[in-house]
Amino acid sequence: MTGSRVVALGGGHGLSASLQALRHMTESITAIVTVADDGGSSGRLRQEFDILPPGDLRMALAALCEDTKWGHQWSAVLQHRFRGNGDLGGHALGNLLITALWDLLPDQHVRGLDLVGRLLNTRGRVLPMSLVPLDIEATIVVPDDMGEPAEITVRGQSRVAKHPGKVERVRLHPDSPPACPEALEAIKLADVVVLGPGSWFTSVMPHLLVPELRQALLDTPATRVLTLNVSLNDDEASGYTVAEHVSALVDHAPGLGFDHVIADPQVVRTQAEREALEAAADLVGAELVVSAVASAREPGLHDTLRLAAAYRDIISGSVG
Repeated sequence: MTGSRVVALGGGHGLSASLQALRHMTESITAIVTVADDGGSSGRLRQEFDILPPGDLRMALAALCEDTKWGHQWSAVLQHRFRGNGDLGGHALGNLLITALWDLLPDQHVRGLDLVGRLLNTRGRVLPMSLVPLDIEATIVVPDDMGEPAEITVRGQSRVAKHPGKVERVRLHPDSPPACPEALEAIKLADVVVLGPGSWFTSVMPHLLVPELRQALLDTPATRVLTLNVSLNDDEASGYTVAEHVSALVDHAPGLGFDHVIADPQVVRTQAEREALEAAADLVGAELVVSAVASAREPGLHDTLRLAAAYRDIISGSVG
C-alpha cells in the first residue's frame, strides 16, 4: 500500500476495472461516477423516482468491496439481478438498496452512498459527479440516403452508446450541471487522478463537460493519468483510433493536460499507430506508457493485476 490519495473518474465496467486495480496499492480511493445512465434498471428507477441513476454507482461500490469472503459475498449481493418479467425483473439488488436509502434520506445522495459503503466495508468512497441526473446528447455522423455523411442529434446515454455512426461531439443536459462538492474536494486533495477506461463518450467524456469538475482537473496538483481502452470494438469507438480518442478529449476540454497516457500494445500494433498516439499524448503534455494491461482470457477487458502494475509504476515514480 502506498497510501496515495487516488481519485478515479468514469463509469460502468471501465471504472470498475480501474478501481479493482487501484485497490492493490491504496485504500484511499475516491470514485467519481457519471450519472447519465437512462437504460435498464437504472433508467426505470430514475424515471419512477426522479433520482440519480444508481447503476454505475452500485458497480463502483461493488468494485471497492474488501478482498475477503465477506467482501466477495456482499459484492455478489449488490450485483445480483432479479430474473423474470415481473416488477422486480431486471433490477439489481444494489440499485434497489441505494434507491431505498435515498428515499429515506431525501437530498442526501452522498450520505446514502457512504452508508452502503459502511455496510459493505468498502475500501474507498463512491461519489456522483453531479447531484442532478444528466442526459447525454451527441452529434453523430451517419450516411444519408445518397451515402453522403450527414449529422444527426441523438439524446440519451443508452441510445448514444448503441447508435450506428461516428460520434462527433457530446453535450450534457442541463449544460452546466453543478458538481458534487465532495468530488471537487477529493480532486483538490488527490495525489493521483485517473480518467478512463470505459465507454469514451458516455462514461469518460461526461466528466469533462461538468464545468466545475473540468476546472478542478485543470487546477489539481495531482499526477493525472489517462487510461485508454484495450479494444476499439464497441459501438462508441466506431471510426476512431486510440489517438483520436485522446484528440477528442482535447476538443471537449481544451487546455486539460495529463502526465501519463496508458495504452495496451494491441491498440498500437503498427509504428504509424504508435507515432500517432505519441503525437496525441504530446497534445496533452503526457508521456505515453505502452504496457500490456489487457486480459489474456477476456478480450476487450483490462487485466486487474496488469493494470495495477502499470498504475504502481506511475504512482511510485518509476515511470518518467
